Formats: sequence, C-alpha cells, structure tokens
Amino acid sequence: MSSLPRNKQIRKQDLFKMLIVTFIIALIAYLSGFLYFRIDLTSEKRYTLTPQSKEILRELDDIVFIRVYLDGDLPLGFKRLRRAVKEMLDEFRVIGGTRIQYQFINPSESEDAEERNKFYVALHDQGMIPTNVEVKDKKGGTSQQIIFPWAMISHKDYEMPVRLLKNNPGKTADENLNHSMESLEYELISTIHNLTVSEFQTIGFIEGHGELDEYLVGDITKELLKYYEVFRGQIDQESIGSLDEMDLIIIAKPELPFTEKEKAVLDQYLMHGGKMLWMIDPVAIDLDSLTNSNSAVALIKTLNLEDQLFRYGVRVNPNLIMDMQSAFIPVNTALEGQPARFTPAPWYYSPLLTPPADHMITRNLNMIKAEFASVVDTVGEDSAVQNTILLTSSRNSRYVNAPLFVSLETATRQINPAFFSLSYLPVAVLLEGEFPSVFTNRPFPVNTGDDFVFRERSVPTRMIVIGDGDIIRNDVSINRGAPEVIPLGYDRYSRQTFGNKEFIMNTINYLLDEKGLMELRNRQLTLRLLDREKIREERLKWQLVNILLPFILVSLFGLGFTWYRRFRYGR
Repeated sequence: MSSLPRNKQIRKQDLFKMLIVTFIIALIAYLSGFLYFRIDLTSEKRYTLTPQSKEILRELDDIVFIRVYLDGDLPLGFKRLRRAVKEMLDEFRVIGGTRIQYQFINPSESEDAEERNKFYVALHDQGMIPTNVEVKDKKGGTSQQIIFPWAMISHKDYEMPVRLLKNNPGKTADENLNHSMESLEYELISTIHNLTVSEFQTIGFIEGHGELDEYLVGDITKELLKYYEVFRGQIDQESIGSLDEMDLIIIAKPELPFTEKEKAVLDQYLMHGGKMLWMIDPVAIDLDSLTNSNSAVALIKTLNLEDQLFRYGVRVNPNLIMDMQSAFIPVNTALEGQPARFTPAPWYYSPLLTPPADHMITRNLNMIKAEFASVVDTVGEDSAVQNTILLTSSRNSRYVNAPLFVSLETATRQINPAFFSLSYLPVAVLLEGEFPSVFTNRPFPVNTGDDFVFRERSVPTRMIVIGDGDIIRNDVSINRGAPEVIPLGYDRYSRQTFGNKEFIMNTINYLLDEKGLMELRNRQLTLRLLDREKIREERLKWQLVNILLPFILVSLFGLGFTWYRRFRYGR
C-alpha cells in the first residue's frame, strides 16, 4: 500500500516536467516569429543567395510572378531540376516576401490532344522551344516526351521567358543538368533585374566602314533589345563627345580604314569610361568569295586601328588560324564530268574555339564557331591594364601569315597532323583597367571647345578585342523575297547550334554589369553521381540493408524502451 502514494508523487513530477517542456516549446515557437535565421550546411552554399540577388529582391516595387512550365510526370533528371527551381524560388520569397509569387504548370496536363497541342504552340510562339526526351515505360519500351524547361517572368505589363535547361552537346545529360542548376540564380535574378530596371543601358553599333549590316547582326540585335536600347550610326568626326550617350559601342567587322578624327572620338570615349567591343578581321577573305572560283587571295586589310589597339594593349595579327578542331563544309568530291556529289569535309579555317571554364563569361559554354579567325596577342607591360584570354584555338592548330592563297581544295587534302604544332592560340582578349590615350604626345586631330578636357589616361573601364568579325554574324536566307535572319551560331551544314550567341551576350552583359550579377555565373555545385557499376554489383546487399535495418532498429528501440519502463516503474 505504501507504494501508491510514491507512484502518485512520481506521476505529479512527470506531469510538472511535461508542462515545463510544453511551455518552453511554446515560448520558442512564439519568439521564432520575431527572429529570422537560416543555416546553410552545404559545402558549396547552394541554398544561400548572393548579396546582389538579395539587393534586387529587396528593391522590388511590385509583384513579380513566375510561371514555371516544369511539372507533371517528369523524368528523374528533370524532377531534380524542378526541385532546384522550387527551392530557389522559395529562397527568393524569403527575401522578397509576397512580391515574389510563382506557379508550376504542366503543359501536358490536358487529356485532349488538340487542346494540348494548342498550348504547345502558344508556348512556342512566346519563344519557349520544347525539348524532346526519350523515356522508358514500365514495359521496357521507349517513347518521346515533350518537356518545356522554361519559366515566364512577369512584372507589371512586361514579361520575359527564361530557359532553365542548358544543353551543351559536349557534356553528358547529368553535367548539363548540374550546369543548369548552377546557373539558376543568375538566369532568374538577371531577368528579374532587367524587367524591373527603370532605365535601359544603351548600345551603339558603329557604321560607316563597311561593318556588318542590321540583317547580318539581326539575331543578336533582337536578343539585345530585350535588355538594352540598341542604336546604329556613324561617328560624328567633328564632335568629340558624340558617343558619350552610349554605354557600349560595338565595332563589328569593319572593311574600310578609320580616320584620325574618328579614332580621336573613340579614344576619348574610352578615356571617359566608355566600354568597347571590337571584332576585327585583319585579313580580307570570306567563304562567299570561294563559292564561284574555289580559291581566293587573302590580303591584309588597312583599317588604321593597329596603333590604337597596340596602345591599349593588344595586337590583332594579319594571319589566319588553321585548326584540326574545326567545322565541316560540303565539298564536291565527284570526278570531273560526273554529277556533283557533296561530302562533308573539315574546313581548317573555321576553328571551333574552346571557351575556358574558369571565367564567368565563358563558363559552361558550348564551343564557339569562328570563320577566318586571327591571333590576338597581348602587348606592353602596363600594370594598370589587366588582360584575360577568353577564347583560344585547340591544342592542334597553326597560323599562316597573309597575304596567302586560300583554296577549297584544302578541305579535301590530307594534311600532316604534325603541321598543327601550336596550341591554344588566343583569339579573344578581355582588357580591364586604366588605358593610356593613343594621342598622348601627339597632335589632337579634332577641334574642341573650351569645356573639353583631354584625358591622357582613362578612368577604370573595360574592352574586349576579338580577332574574328564573323563571330557575331548570323546567316540570312531569302523567304518569299524577304530576308529571314537565321539564329546566330546555327551551322546550316552540320545543323548544330554553337555557343556564339550566348558568348556575345555574356561579353556584353559583363562589360555593362554594374551590380556584379555576372559573378553569379561562377557558382559551382558539386556533381555527386552514383557509381552505376557498383550499384549493379551490390544491389542485393543495399536492398537488404534498406529493408531490414530500419526494422531491426525499430525493434531494438521498442525492446529497450519496454525494458526501461519495467526497470523504472516495475518496482
């Protein structure tokens, strides 16, 4: 009988402890509503937004609505991508609050095939190109599945599509998915920034020297107009500040020489902080000139820019790169008198340039197709100007100096690989810093007013020099008498799309980047893949572990807990 009061006292003590624990939990839950903290335990901080992203999200003045067309019954890899997108958008909501809203939509949700196809066409008309994926069914067969790895971001009266899937033919499917997840923050935040910015930056294409016309740069111009204001025009030689309203000027494949006055306007534009993108062909030759005669003479161009670029720190050499890693062209291999028979053959004068993986401009890019590219050397030892190589040839390349004879027969001849003895010849160079003026200690050719201040050294600024004017040029076809612009980077012979457009867009975004958004492209996520061979060998073992181990652990816990209660209360 004496044990009853003792058991009653123990129960009261347990009840009191439980009330204390409940009160503490309730107090912590209440205080957590006023406190904000998040802990990212991943080594690469994959769930931590950059300061640039947080600043843009905090400055939102209205709702940003994001429709993600990545939902439904998806293959495993796309489920990972969907989960990564949702996690990123949830992080956006933590900073942006209710101004960030999103919705996941399944484009294939409708069971009516006609209605489903109408929805597909509507998405395609908005610029969202679907991806066809081969999937396995439960019976072991395969089928094609249409997936739209896209998002549409809307802000007020404007909207813009965002491609979520990177597709580099040189990478595996897992690597492409990993690169896609690495670039999610940049793609989403940069689009949100471009939709919400109050004033667009301006870009000017220089004309008057035989540069590529509006059709030959039509595709990149169309892409640029989504984010910038784009103009075309000649340099006003009598107005030293005629380019000052432009944030960036592009000189795309000039054919005629620049005057000293034009060079002076360009020089002082750079000195006052202007950004410049040069795409120069120092040798006069193009593939169209070989169409009729199968051969042509490549001559040195006289552009009168050599001294100016040399002063800034680069030299575009009058030579042509030949590379074993090159594009293909169709060549007539039929014997004389027989019907034409065209066979793909490597065109060594069209190198496929390799973008380095360690710079934010070129990271995760596909190969870049060039046409009659030239070597760009860095010169001088000015410590105020830093240079970075952005594009190079392959490890098996060479160059030939102009003037030279170029023939289509080069594609049909067997060339000794030992001739391609040079490696990684530079084709594109980024220059950053404080540039010296080319007119220092020289007569200034333009009459200036009293308020003009000649600068001998620039404020900190940037420029990129590329030894290939065709790198930005798209093909143009005639459709029903009207010119039709072919997407930049598309090769009509191989039907591949190279990384030219993304490279040019990255160079321009980098040159005009004021918020440091391009740094987001350096985010790296560790690709942790399962060893498929080991999975096959140890499949049974891990199946038994996954099935039996939880049962054993739960059983041991139950036996231990029962023994503990008997030990404590059984007395």
